[in-house]
Amino acid sequence: MITRAAAVTDPGRTRRHNEDAYVIEPPLFAIADGMGGAQAGEVASRLATAALKEAGANGGGEQRISDLIQEANRRVYDRSSSDPNTSGMGTTITVALVEDDYVAFGHVGDSRAYLIRNAQMEQLTEDHSLVNELLKTGKLSREEAETHPQRSVITRALGTDPDVDVDTFRVQAESGDLFLLCSDGLTDMVSEESILDVVERNRDDIDGALRALVKAANRGGGQDNITVVAFEIAAGVLASDGDTREQALPEDEDTLSEVDAVPAVDTAVVPVAEIQAAEKTIRRRHRRRRVLAWLAILLFFAAVAVLLYLRFLR
Repeated sequence: MITRAAAVTDPGRTRRHNEDAYVIEPPLFAIADGMGGAQAGEVASRLATAALKEAGANGGGEQRISDLIQEANRRVYDRSSSDPNTSGMGTTITVALVEDDYVAFGHVGDSRAYLIRNAQMEQLTEDHSLVNELLKTGKLSREEAETHPQRSVITRALGTDPDVDVDTFRVQAESGDLFLLCSDGLTDMVSEESILDVVERNRDDIDGALRALVKAANRGGGQDNITVVAFEIAAGVLASDGDTREQALPEDEDTLSEVDAVPAVDTAVVPVAEIQAAEKTIRRRHRRRRVLAWLAILLFFAAVAVLLYLRFLR
């Protein structure tokens, strides 16, 4: 059922370390984007993906994926809680498991899964991010979201709590489907339209398509690590020993010197409850300001009325 699979990762143009990690072990695929001070993000993403590789998956669908992610979360949380050098670290994770005629997914954070079918691309996962919360409530437009200064603030991640809320779902697979898992180092730098265009132009060469995506992200600024995993579905029996390729671009490809590099974008986790509380505080402040403005207007007119009345008495 899986005919081709490939992965590529690159540190980007501004970061010294690559905090992304991935799994490409058909029928299991995953991507993790770590966060934390020093090299803690790298530790978190590798702990998470190692947990997936060790446990493996050959059946079980959404429940199996959820169990795997919970185990990965426990490992990251335990390390973060016991090692002061990694305190506060976390990672996103997006997992895909191919079974029979469908693909099951598990997702936490703002890495993404896409489906390319009949030259159309669909985002399958929902970003657990501040910007997405603002989009859903109508406080931001799509255009504003693309350049929002806090677009790297996520609302859910592995390792920040003992348990994690995992989004799971399944997609009916069709022959010719191409699935992409990617970190936000790609999607923050390259539009979805451009991603689709690059893949379609290189559809016969998945390795070439992934390399071209990384180059496009670096040309767009390369402000974060860039990782893409792809696998293609075709009619037939699952080929666990099929064509799978893993690669990392040369360290000097499309990179900048320290003089030319721009500041890297840091990632933070803010729970949705805190975002909602902050929004309530902002709304209260706005109401208070409106009340004070109306009071000022009323006092002004009252003063004018008094002055006119006194003038009339004279």
